[in-house]
Amino acid sequence: MLIKTVIATVVTTYIGFSSIALASTPAPVFTPEQEARIGELAEAYLLEHPEILVQVSQKLQAQQTARQQMGFALNVMEHQEALLNDPDTPVTGPKEAKVAVIEFFDYQCVFCSRLAPAMEDVMKASPDTRFVFKEWPIFAQRWENSQKAAERGVAIWKEKGAEAYLTYHNGIYHTGHNEGELTELDIKTASAAAGYTPVKQLVVTSALDKTNALAQALGLTGTPGLIVMPVKNATPEKITVFPGLATAEQILSAIDKASN
Repeated sequence: MLIKTVIATVVTTYIGFSSIALASTPAPVFTPEQEARIGELAEAYLLEHPEILVQVSQKLQAQQTARQQMGFALNVMEHQEALLNDPDTPVTGPKEAKVAVIEFFDYQCVFCSRLAPAMEDVMKASPDTRFVFKEWPIFAQRWENSQKAAERGVAIWKEKGAEAYLTYHNGIYHTGHNEGELTELDIKTASAAAGYTPVKQLVVTSALDKTNALAQALGLTGTPGLIVMPVKNATPEKITVFPGLATAEQILSAIDKASN
């Protein structure tokens, strides 16, 4: 029944496009009876060769992915400065790096937690790459430590620098606590490991607000969100956006594409 439904949709679409294309001609090429017979033949053929439907589905999916990637890439091109050179955003890696990997994440996001080990592997495998960490606590209204952990991350970056930030960042993920399980003790412990003891509350709300606005402008709808792009002379063809999980191999492949 499902195959017949798909076939009917394909045939109906074909006939519809044919009718539109021929709307300006004085007379239809096919009579209603002929159109019905074409539909019957097409249905019979597709039932005998269902692999064609799989191929069509795969091609449509590839086209949709390509359109989505182009849309993301154009948005990235428009917001390069905010992505690459925001002084409120934690950054690690050499200043002369040719490629940047930008991650939008929330410490309470379970998928971000699953991505974290892959990111550590990528950083080890690609030390010449710049890594930009966009703290985006989208779950703050549900779990207050989402916001607190993000604020602490930005504060450590501002006061202690890249190495301390990375120690804190990885330390939070190494707790394995997400989906509301992250505690204030986790944040305190990771901060201490980074050599950071808060003396006064550093106001970083504006930095997080900027990240939220940027993520929306890029078209990201959740975490994690990864962008791999050249630091200079970026073109849409060299930009890769992962609106969700990605493997270390996929990220490394995107870095290679961006660097060539």
